[in-house]
Amino acid sequence: MIWNRSKLARPVRGRRPAMTAWRERVAGLTGWRRRGLSFLLGAVAAAALPPLHAVPVLLVSIPGLLWLIASARSGRAAFAVGWWFGFGHFAIGLYWIANALLVDAARFAWLIPAAVVGLPAALAVFPGLAAAAQRALAPGGAAAVPAFAVAWVAAEWLRGHLLTGFPWNLLGYSWTFSAEILQTASVVGVYGLSLITVALAGLPALLGDGGARRSAAGLRMAGLLVLALLWGYGHLRLAPAPSLAASDVRLRIVQANIDQADKWRADRRDANFRRYLAMSGAPGSPDVTVWPETAVPYFLSREDARRRAIAALLAPGAFLVTGAPRISPPDRSAVTIWNSVVAIDRSGEIAATYDKFHLVPFGEYLPLRGALARLGIDKLVYGPVDYTAGPGPALMRLATVPAFAPLICYEAIFPGAAAETAVRPAWLLNVSNDAWYGISAGPHQHFAMARMRSVEEGLPLVRAANTGISGVVDSFGRVVARIGLDEAGTIDVPLPRALDSATPYGRFGDLTALALALLALAPAGLAAAARPRRRRRLRHDGPPPT
Repeated sequence: MIWNRSKLARPVRGRRPAMTAWRERVAGLTGWRRRGLSFLLGAVAAAALPPLHAVPVLLVSIPGLLWLIASARSGRAAFAVGWWFGFGHFAIGLYWIANALLVDAARFAWLIPAAVVGLPAALAVFPGLAAAAQRALAPGGAAAVPAFAVAWVAAEWLRGHLLTGFPWNLLGYSWTFSAEILQTASVVGVYGLSLITVALAGLPALLGDGGARRSAAGLRMAGLLVLALLWGYGHLRLAPAPSLAASDVRLRIVQANIDQADKWRADRRDANFRRYLAMSGAPGSPDVTVWPETAVPYFLSREDARRRAIAALLAPGAFLVTGAPRISPPDRSAVTIWNSVVAIDRSGEIAATYDKFHLVPFGEYLPLRGALARLGIDKLVYGPVDYTAGPGPALMRLATVPAFAPLICYEAIFPGAAAETAVRPAWLLNVSNDAWYGISAGPHQHFAMARMRSVEEGLPLVRAANTGISGVVDSFGRVVARIGLDEAGTIDVPLPRALDSATPYGRFGDLTALALALLALAPAGLAAAARPRRRRRLRHDGPPPT
């Protein structure tokens, strides 16, 4: 039934707007249908992330989630809606983790349920908290959309920092297919880009809210305008930038594509090492040859002959930088092992080292080892000893090469921590090994996150993976050279130049996203402040006349 505005005294029959009808259907769901829809919406939202980049699905999943939250009868019910959404989102987005447990299936396959069910269930707490927070702050009306965007990003930030942090698959990474939209991260980082993404995706929810319909039209236009401004800013930022502002430093990146099951086998290690040597000896004289994480399966400090074999590849003044395990000196009473980046010079000496400080729990070390070891749980990475964390972010300085910030594998996923040193580096080096995850979405997601660090910091990124995606990304996040997933290859490319000065995000970090969040919260704050005044006015004025 709708009202004929020319004859307000009597109703006329008609059709309700379709979005209002859908909103009411969603609000009327109970029990397993409500939980199932929440799960499905979260699973659909995962398609927006790399490698699919199906961003339009968010225009369905986020409004549907907002309608479910608005119809929740309590904060606890809103939390449940968000939890089921998060469970679906992480179950689909992180399915590939199970592949790592199949590398040594005899030891670890029994843990697959914990990876594909337990981890998503734990991570779903964060979307649950976001849903409960949005309901408390702005349960309905136009203010619900920006309130939810801020609550979602606050939950993403907490997920990236609590315990050891796991900021994987932030919704801002959905835009890594667009170099123009990606430039926004140079100002507000990936958290700010997530906030904008959720706010824009949530606007269709207002089409089903009769009370907010007047403001909805304006907000929809504002959403289109914001998207156009983001694209325009990126286009203007990229237009004067050369396709490859190259320095005079020449790089060679080697991706050997060695199966993870063969990587640490005693009878395969020497052949694997020789494979890297053979792939690195192509004609040309690079200044830096880069091998991936733990490409050398030996403690190089104890391997004079292998260091000499590496040195034989190098021209005068050149270096080979590789991932390798590092062990404490023999005179130590206890053995300590680090996951490291090691630079070898033309004389076969170790010129510099860096030790990974942000280790992967259950991968490189076992939390609560005393209790979990008794249950038969061990770390995934080869070796009986847990890796030790290094002292923290650092620069590596080589005589003929601009100083760079090394990031080993997982360390590239942490926003604001890529260049966290007193002196700004000239480039970022990410060595990784995504062979654990096979042909799946995981390596694509990992590469997308590493690219985002380039845009945020205004620094070129060089990435070498055993397999995964290796390549070079310029200071605007554009891929200038790459070796694809499950491919073996070598690429020679000049090192792109860094931007002359740090980006706004590089200078201020997540404070820029916080400022954006405070701006977005203004409508919710005004709505919350207006509600008590409206109630007081109704009490004062009394009932309307009959």
